[in-house]
Amino acid sequence: MDPFVHLHVASGYSLKYGASHPHRLVERAVESEMDTLALTDRDGLYGAVRFAKACLSGGIRPVLGVDLALEPSGLIGSGRSPSQTGRRSRSSPARGGSYQDPSSHALPRITVLAGSKAGWAALCRLVSATHLRGERGAPVATRELVAAHLAELQADHDAVVMLGPASELGEATTLRRDDLAREVLRSWREITDPLRVVVEVFSHRAGGHGLGSSSHAARMAGLAASAGFGAVLTNAVRYADRSDAPTVDILDSVRRLVPLDLRHVDRANAEGFLKSGKEMADIADEICRFAGFDVREADRMLARTRAVADRCAIDPRADLGLGEVHFPEFNISPEFNTSPEFNLSRGSDVGLRVGSGDPSATPGGALLQARCEAGIGRLYPPDQHMAVSSRLRDELTVIEQLGYSTYFLTVADVVDLIREMSVRVAARGSGAGSVVNYLLGISGVDPIRYGLLMERFLSPLRQALPDIDVDVESARRTEVYEAILERYSGTRCACVSMMDTYRVRHAIRDVGAALGMPPGEIDSIAKAFPHIRARDARNALRELPELRATGLGEERLDRLFGLVEKLDGLPRHIAVHPCGVLLSDATLLDRTPVEASYLGFPMSQFDKDDVEDLGLLKLDVLGIRMQSAMSYAVNEIKRVDGVEIDIDDEAQVPRDDPATYALIQSTKTLGCFQIESPGQRELVGKFAPETFEDIIIDISLFRPGPVKSDMVVPFLRARQGWSQPEYLHPDLKESLASTCGVVVFHEQVIEIIAT
Repeated sequence: MDPFVHLHVASGYSLKYGASHPHRLVERAVESEMDTLALTDRDGLYGAVRFAKACLSGGIRPVLGVDLALEPSGLIGSGRSPSQTGRRSRSSPARGGSYQDPSSHALPRITVLAGSKAGWAALCRLVSATHLRGERGAPVATRELVAAHLAELQADHDAVVMLGPASELGEATTLRRDDLAREVLRSWREITDPLRVVVEVFSHRAGGHGLGSSSHAARMAGLAASAGFGAVLTNAVRYADRSDAPTVDILDSVRRLVPLDLRHVDRANAEGFLKSGKEMADIADEICRFAGFDVREADRMLARTRAVADRCAIDPRADLGLGEVHFPEFNISPEFNTSPEFNLSRGSDVGLRVGSGDPSATPGGALLQARCEAGIGRLYPPDQHMAVSSRLRDELTVIEQLGYSTYFLTVADVVDLIREMSVRVAARGSGAGSVVNYLLGISGVDPIRYGLLMERFLSPLRQALPDIDVDVESARRTEVYEAILERYSGTRCACVSMMDTYRVRHAIRDVGAALGMPPGEIDSIAKAFPHIRARDARNALRELPELRATGLGEERLDRLFGLVEKLDGLPRHIAVHPCGVLLSDATLLDRTPVEASYLGFPMSQFDKDDVEDLGLLKLDVLGIRMQSAMSYAVNEIKRVDGVEIDIDDEAQVPRDDPATYALIQSTKTLGCFQIESPGQRELVGKFAPETFEDIIIDISLFRPGPVKSDMVVPFLRARQGWSQPEYLHPDLKESLASTCGVVVFHEQVIEIIAT
């Protein structure tokens, strides 16, 4: 085992700064036989969950932290010295523009590591506060803000602050002002526990005496020793392998919007990769030799580094919360508080734990059962009550076993809230197979009438959280978001984010600009490629005839496409997910950092996959233009003709209207949601749907699976009487009769297995 631990590592989630994916960094650590690795991305925790999962898979311990920009304290003076940045200072931006990447080079930076569940919560809240206090896209913390978020931590191992060469301490060292360096250390000793502060040194063996040189690291180590602070060794990692060094040059140029030039890149050489423990031991020896320490100080420095890593290594499940489930508190909505016995104190997890299987075993389960039973009399005739009650008991038993009662109550509350706003709303997807969703009013589809099964939506055999998509009017989607946020507050509700990552066209444009290629040539090259992964650029040049004819495969462009492929999948920027909304309990901000979206909504720094891994309820609220069109049409009928129509009422708008089916059979369906594409118009013309069930079959057939499997033609031939339906076995006839022997629905697959 390699005992060395890298404590300062940036991945590609340090937007346009790190050059390697989190899983690649973990793979590199595993190759070096390391048992612990840190991820300290710049300005956010965007890659933390993916990194923790990769560490679990690789069998190594994760250390999580963040590299934050700080407002200058005034002890050193504002800005960076020319000798520290390695570039001449300017009094104004080039070409009359604005400074790009201000937080990277105009402000000092520190690294904060979390070492426990409480430390992770404090780190999330610190990152959130940093992003929400200043300008969007340029997060800057203060020493007081950092101290305030660390003040409530009890144990020394809960968090560690590393003052590295990019901090004010490093700047004072560069200026050879030992008095200022000691003042910086004294100020940190005053505002936080000194046991939580360490000095970080690194050497990329750069020339001279500035940042990245062994002499600079030696002076910092000497100052730390004289002030009674321990020094730890890092390598300020930006990429996994030495060969990735040119990629960070491209990212530096892209981030600053300037062509590649020695003035515009941060690295002096290619030493900022994930080195082995032996290589780091050699660097420790060199630094200690330059500092004049005794021969054993290098071992002590490596031991301190290991000790900090042991203090801060976390358990992804116990500390990060992977695999847990966190739904909103039972009483967060006034509608939940129907009676005193159904009231839970805020923060209680009753109703969220895996239950005994008795639907009324918890207050949440009891209320869910009561609401569903009330819906039976409203939605079903008396002769169906016994069958519906039997199915309801089965579904509620599964829900209680999984601990999801509060999930269904929360989604029902959101749907009721949307309806109170007079906004059209409908659930879609496999959730329509649950009679609980129908009785709660979440779905308008009767699963018993249409033979839908709960197992496709929710099963004790699956570990994934249930997923209900809610369609609302696109014109009022922002109103819906605002109402949900107001109901659940910013401490329990946030939008889900998504990362825009490099694909081939984006990569060509950014690499071409960094290389100083003419804009016209960059544009023509980028547009020549289809929308494919960046890593497939050269394969496409070899395999696609239209690209072979362009001559883009010539040798002079090989460097361009090599760098393009290196950017594949790296995050470019963060954006709000078009429909995902997080609903959780009051610990939401302890589990995910948030920042402001472009429209000002609180937005988690984790994407849809990350939040599901953290057990947070993600509700997809989709804006559908057809919902807005229907709402507009109904309102216009009321305005013009004075007639109010409820198009969800089957008595007013029957589902067997002959004129409607005649229109569909005529293929004049432009503007009709789901059946308006050219392919669908061709299919409905050949199919000639006559019932609502036929419409369901039509839409289900026109999907990639059935089309690619050639299911459409056998169905149409049997449907029109040109051939007899074929059944693989006589026992399957009952399950497949409605689709003429063709397997169209998931429910049919489940029935076949059960036959």
